[in-house]
Amino acid sequence: MKCIKLDIPSVLDNIRIIESFIDNAKDHYDLTDDIYGNIVIAVTECVNNAIVHGNHSDRSKLVHIQLLIEDHTIRFIVQNEGEGFDYNNISDPTAPENIHKLGGRGLFLMRNLCDEIEFDRNGTQIELKFYL
Repeated sequence: MKCIKLDIPSVLDNIRIIESFIDNAKDHYDLTDDIYGNIVIAVTECVNNAIVHGNHSDRSKLVHIQLLIEDHTIRFIVQNEGEGFDYNNISDPTAPENIHKLGGRGLFLMRNLCDEIEFDRNGTQIELKFYL
């Protein structure tokens, strides 16, 4: 198993670092365009949520990202230094009462773009799995 770690301060401009990190993984591990697109959207959304909602854009807090490759799976583990959240009690963004809300689609996107998603550490750590 190969593991690459990256820590970034909780600043939204650092999303560019994550995009570059994923681009390097695409080239190095020869990821298809389909899986690459899903990874870019899901992982950047996850990191964005970790920065904004988890760490409340506190520059002194870090977002920790791990990329793990094993067999036919690529996994991204994203962890923030916040308090966590109730990931089992998130409103459905496709429900009529939520359709016009500006936020609330991140977890929905992640759940639909990943092959598996796991929450740990009271929601401060999310693991996104993609089958190769």
